[in-house]
Amino acid sequence: MSKEKIATSSNKNAAVFLDRDGTIIEDRGHLCAPSEVAFFPETFEALQKLQKYYRLFIITNQPGIAKGIISPDDVENVNNHIKAILRERKIDIANIYVCPHKREDGCECIKPNPYFLQKSAKDYNIDLQHSFVVGDHPHDIQLAKNVGARGIYILTGHGRKHVAEVPEDTEVVSGIMEATERIISCHYDATMPRSGRK
Repeated sequence: MSKEKIATSSNKNAAVFLDRDGTIIEDRGHLCAPSEVAFFPETFEALQKLQKYYRLFIITNQPGIAKGIISPDDVENVNNHIKAILRERKIDIANIYVCPHKREDGCECIKPNPYFLQKSAKDYNIDLQHSFVVGDHPHDIQLAKNVGARGIYILTGHGRKHVAEVPEDTEVVSGIMEATERIISCHYDATMPRSGRK
C-alpha cells in the first residue's frame, strides 16, 4: 500500500475518528487543565502511522460541561493542548468535535448520534463507509454502525469495563497501536461498506 491518503472510488477521503479520553490519552475524568493530559506512550507512533493513509479526527462527549463540572473554555484549552502536542510530533488532527451535553438533554451531537461524522463528510469530503471509529465505549462502536463505518473497540480507558456490552462481531484490540495495525493492514474493496466486517 502506498504511503498516501486513501481515496475511495467516489474520490472522497477515508478517515479515522478517534475517541479522546481512554483512547489516545488516559481517562482521568473531567479534565479542566492541560497539565492533566497524559498521552498513552504508543499514541504518537500510532497516529503518525495512521495519518499516512487517513484523515484524523477526534470526537468526544464532554457531559461535564452540561453538568457544570468543567467549562467550555476548560475543554477548549485541553483540546488545544492536545493538538499542539500532536502537532509537535508532526501529527495533524483535522478537527476535534465536542458534544457538551449530557445524555438526558436529547441532543443530536452526543455519540452514538452521527451528527459530527455527517458534518465531517460534508466539510472534509469524507467517505464514511470506508472510514473507522476507534474508542473504548460501546457508543463508539454504535456510532460506526450508524454511518456504515468500521468500529474498533479498544481495552484501554473504560474498555475492559464495558467490553461485554459490545456486539459479538466487534473487533476488540488492546489499544491504539493494535487498532492502528488493524486499520493500515486492511486491504479492502473500496466499493464495499465496512460496517460489520472483520
